[in-house]
Amino acid sequence: MGRWEGARGLLAATGADWDRRIFRLQVLARVGARLTFADTWAQAEPQSPHALALLAHVLALRSMAGGRGRGRSEAMELAWDACDAAGDRMPSDPSPYVVMLALTRFHSPPQNPEWRGTVRQLWQQVIERDPWNREAHHELLTYLFPSWHGTGGEMFHWVQERCTHAPRGLPAHVLPLVALAESHRQRMEVEGHRYGLTVHPWTDNPSTWQAWDNWWSYRAPNRPHAAFHEDANYLAHALSFANRHREAGEVFDAIGPYATDVPWSYCGDAPMLFNRHRAWAVKASAP
Repeated sequence: MGRWEGARGLLAATGADWDRRIFRLQVLARVGARLTFADTWAQAEPQSPHALALLAHVLALRSMAGGRGRGRSEAMELAWDACDAAGDRMPSDPSPYVVMLALTRFHSPPQNPEWRGTVRQLWQQVIERDPWNREAHHELLTYLFPSWHGTGGEMFHWVQERCTHAPRGLPAHVLPLVALAESHRQRMEVEGHRYGLTVHPWTDNPSTWQAWDNWWSYRAPNRPHAAFHEDANYLAHALSFANRHREAGEVFDAIGPYATDVPWSYCGDAPMLFNRHRAWAVKASAP
């Protein structure tokens, strides 16, 4: 409806909870990219760090509509400038630098060392403000996907290194499961029938138990992080395909009805697989 007062109140109330701030900015931006309330808000309150942060997210999404890997464009420059302005207004906020990481990943030409240097600088800016920011970790991991700008070895090495240093209870311990699912997706895409749906890299994979032991067992159940359901679906999926349905039952209980398409869709029909494995988990968990 073009109203931005609700967004202003929501972001102001979020405060310095950077995890939720970024999540809410992303949700608002997905709608704002096709509407004008973010633009109108930034014009009405050009000094508002919340308005500028949302505008940066919106302009970044709009710049990505033109296709990936094309280098700097006018749309990217507008988004980048909005990130700079948002960072100047609220220096402690990591969200503008997370957006810049996404812009660099999406617009970077393949195998370009200059852009890699930019990624390292942006990553340093994020971790100085929020060392274990979930979205920044997922953004950098996506950058390292072989389908983007990295290699399989580089991707797995980075996530294991981060998990080695991550305190228990943080969702960073789910990162190896994200890398594993992406590796499976890419092999299915490249090798097709030679690889096959019958091959499950989650069977006996230590990453599943590391995520269970270091994240799930130590998380704060009464205060889940903003993207909890996405991470919980990765863990439920890994446990299910490792045939650990009893443990998966606990994760499915916490997920409730909030299934995510990824990573279930990497192994077939997502709703069917989610419902099937949840039913098996309920049966395995029954007295």
